[in-house]
Amino acid sequence: MDRLHLGQHISQQFNTELAALTKQVLAMGGLVEAQLALALEALAARDLRQVAHVVAREEEVNAAELEIDARCTQILARRQPAASDLRLVLAVVRMVANLERIGDEAERIARIAEKLGGAELAEHYGVKLAQMGSLVRDQLRGTLDTFARMDETRALEWLRRDREVDVLYKELTALLVALMQRESDRVPAALEFLWCARALERIGDRCKNICEQVIYLVRGQDVRHTGLSRSAAPLPREN
Repeated sequence: MDRLHLGQHISQQFNTELAALTKQVLAMGGLVEAQLALALEALAARDLRQVAHVVAREEEVNAAELEIDARCTQILARRQPAASDLRLVLAVVRMVANLERIGDEAERIARIAEKLGGAELAEHYGVKLAQMGSLVRDQLRGTLDTFARMDETRALEWLRRDREVDVLYKELTALLVALMQRESDRVPAALEFLWCARALERIGDRCKNICEQVIYLVRGQDVRHTGLSRSAAPLPREN
């Protein structure tokens, strides 16, 4: 299977176009990473000013997705890329779709912070949610780094670390369901915590999707639906 060989084209302009495309994806990733950080700060401090910043960033993220999609369409139409160049364009289209969804989830978290206002639950619920948020922030940062470095090994590591987010999500869900069964007056706040945890879990899934695209991009192998995230097996060998 053809491995990734960027920057080796006869046309220097094509090299420049592909490099610019990669740079745009990383810039969009930076926007989304900042958006998630602001959303988590808004949740922790119930800061409505941060909520407004998150919403404003969402417009930037959406614009970035449209711009990158248009650039990919132009490259496909004008360059008719093959092999690793085609994989780059296809992987980028899938990655930016996932980044845009992460931005949507970050906005959802900020809106939840706005709804919660001064409502509070016992401290350990907030601690669990904060732990989950920290894990997801690290996962997003690590995922973007694997793309910047085209590092298939690290991509697999971050893909598998999504299990840590899933474990925390299940634990927090069980705690919140038990709370709602015991104390009906806590149901509104508990539900908002539950939706927030769900948004974080989905962000983890989106990061996992991006890691799968990095592996596809570098190795030329589609590892979606292969169960790699649930096993300790190494990356599959190339034929």
